[in-house]
Amino acid sequence: MAPPVRAALPATGTVFKASSEGKFAVLRNFDGSRPLAGLIMDAQGNLYGTTSEGGASNDGVVFKLSSTDKFAVLSSVTGAYGPNPGAGLILDAKGNLYGTTSGGGSGAGVVFKVSKGGRKVPYSFTGGADGAHPEAGLIMDAKGNLYGTTSQGGASNDGVVFKLTP
Repeated sequence: MAPPVRAALPATGTVFKASSEGKFAVLRNFDGSRPLAGLIMDAQGNLYGTTSEGGASNDGVVFKLSSTDKFAVLSSVTGAYGPNPGAGLILDAKGNLYGTTSGGGSGAGVVFKVSKGGRKVPYSFTGGADGAHPEAGLIMDAKGNLYGTTSQGGASNDGVVFKLTP
């Protein structure tokens, strides 16, 4: 087996591919965009992710890297979204992407959705009993319910586990 190829990677972030045979390829370099979370892949081999910086207001983007290595920003994270998504995305059966930002909305964070029809915020946290500042990713059950956690809020201000129904 050949030794792994080593390459100098920029501090701002890189999407790469590494094979079990030790082959390494850079698919995308990010200039100042800082992708912090992992990627997800759809059935066609397209990759989706977020950056915590870059985009229209430098608050981050939701992006797609196609199976043919074409890069596209699907949505800038601005306005009601809140800044700097740090967690990964999830993908439903219809191709909708869901994620969280720890700010946005009333300042306590949001769950956001990016679809072919645009973007929206299905839920904005208030910082009270519903929690505040979701920093981790979401999961989805077979009925389309979203589950996640917040790092603050709730009865003792230590965070909550939440369920968001479709």
